[in-house]
Amino acid sequence: MCQRKVTALDTTIILLSLGITVFSAVALYAGNSGSSQVVIRGSNRTWVYSLDAEEIVRVRGSLGGDTVVRISGGEVWVESSPCTNQICVGSGHIHSGSWGRLIACIPNQVTVSIEGFDEGTNVDYTAW
Repeated sequence: MCQRKVTALDTTIILLSLGITVFSAVALYAGNSGSSQVVIRGSNRTWVYSLDAEEIVRVRGSLGGDTVVRISGGEVWVESSPCTNQICVGSGHIHSGSWGRLIACIPNQVTVSIEGFDEGTNVDYTAW
């Protein structure tokens, strides 16, 4: 039976591998500090904004008019839409605690959702 001694090169490679693994884990998980994203899908395009943004987004839908989506104060809602029933406008505001909620303007083919991490529940909604 042949036994090999651990050399300095072996030790260096093991320590380097461990260092890379620890650095990768820290870089991957440390950046996830409650960053929820607003995802707005139109008939042929997708927009992604931070939930912390202050934005008004006009989404041209299949009806030919714009569905106006506002992101403000950690919430998102549909301000106006060219559809007749206005159910999307009446859906109200959604925020990071609105797990599973979606605002949809079916006639204009526009959806608004929140995806990402909610630090209040420690659940990653994109994977859950």
